[in-house]
Amino acid sequence: MIPILGVTLRGIQALKVEVEVEVTGGLFYIAVVGLPDAAVRESRERVRAALRSLKIPIRGRIAVNLAPADCPKEGALLDLPIALGIARRLGVFVMKKPALFMGELSLDGRLRKTRGAVPAALLAKRLGIPLFVPQENSFEVALVPGIEAYGITTLRQLLHHLTGRKKLSPIKKNPFPEVPVTPDPDLSDIKGQATAKRALEIAAAGHHNILFVGSPGSGKTMLARAMRGILPPLSHKELLETLQIRSTAGLDSEITSQPPFRTVHPTASTVSVCGGGASLRPGEVSLAHRGVLFLDEFTEFRRDMLEALRQPLEDGEIVVSRAVGRAIFPCRVLLIAVCNPCRCGWHGDPVESCICSSYERERYRRKLSGPILDRIDLHVAIPRLLPRELVSFREKQGETSATVRKRVCKARERQWRRWGNMGYFNNAELPERIVRRGLRLNSDVRPFLLNMVDRLRLSGRGISRVLKVARTIADLDESSSVKAQHIAEALAYRKGSIA
Repeated sequence: MIPILGVTLRGIQALKVEVEVEVTGGLFYIAVVGLPDAAVRESRERVRAALRSLKIPIRGRIAVNLAPADCPKEGALLDLPIALGIARRLGVFVMKKPALFMGELSLDGRLRKTRGAVPAALLAKRLGIPLFVPQENSFEVALVPGIEAYGITTLRQLLHHLTGRKKLSPIKKNPFPEVPVTPDPDLSDIKGQATAKRALEIAAAGHHNILFVGSPGSGKTMLARAMRGILPPLSHKELLETLQIRSTAGLDSEITSQPPFRTVHPTASTVSVCGGGASLRPGEVSLAHRGVLFLDEFTEFRRDMLEALRQPLEDGEIVVSRAVGRAIFPCRVLLIAVCNPCRCGWHGDPVESCICSSYERERYRRKLSGPILDRIDLHVAIPRLLPRELVSFREKQGETSATVRKRVCKARERQWRRWGNMGYFNNAELPERIVRRGLRLNSDVRPFLLNMVDRLRLSGRGISRVLKVARTIADLDESSSVKAQHIAEALAYRKGSIA
């Protein structure tokens, strides 16, 4: 017998679930087995009401088995395949070929949008079978190439298709979404801060983590938000990766080629940022995959939450293990962290006087561990603006975000041509073996780097990150090799400190 297949989620991966149904005599009852969660168990009433709305008589004891039995099933994704399994067992239709079904049923047989449509589409593509999803999920499914998919609005419509009474039209492939960039703020709107703008450009070009340290009102947060206007658009592969994560989380938003920009409040819990929970949902660090994770007031975050980011920032993925199972979420993020130099915020300021004692400043600095700071490539001090800069009413201050974005896009294209055949999108992703051998260092770079490493006391990770940043600076300069001046500029961004 041709199986009726449904979907359950484990992390961002869709797993195949075979729905088996047996109907026997006796008083009416529906039993669902196979490690269902509360949402799956409650599907019994939704399925019963939806079938009754189609005048399909349900009687006897109905046993529904969700195989494999040792895999936990969660969510309302299985409403539709359970209803089809019962309808087939009652002789309403005959399955002619395997297919994948997903959707949440309303009591009158309508299908509601559900999460996990993109992972389900990728599973259907691997299995080489058609996919049936609610009509509201059809737009995101249409972005997955090479699949046969159908959007349905009601259970009646699907049964008419399966019985041959009225065939559905396949979902047409959607063009790659291009949304015009509207920087807010534009880099030219930010007064002064030429060094910080240069660091922002380097971070965007190579996807490097960056830390802004400065007094209150110096423009740190505005600089961080300007990053959105200079990031290059996502490639189709990157877009599918981000859609897979957002679809798993059940987020409703406009599908766009712009990289995600996630802002996290200091009161956020470790689970909300790193992921997990009862159903192993992705956290903020995964929702920011291929985009920006913005942590304002960096030193106000809980110590355990910041330490939990160490492994994701290094590996580009986070492993979440709970009693219900284990899931791996991708998290290639560009971290932007912003903080004050001390508790009062005025240490080192030329105008305001710091009221913190040396002990308080040291205690404030110790909120950030050495390993976390070592994983941030660019440390940038944001100085107070001069009075003449503050009262300047010129419309533009330097280059616009559009101009900088063009240079960033060209640098990213060079990185893709260089590393794309190895599976890397940018310089920040390069593993150690490639950093040491494949960066094309000039002959005068090694002695200069050796001298500076000894003076700055860089760790092995720090040296690798300096080399990656230098490679990005060389790409912005359209240089095929890394020169001493590129290393010197990269080293200048490793001297930053919050105290």
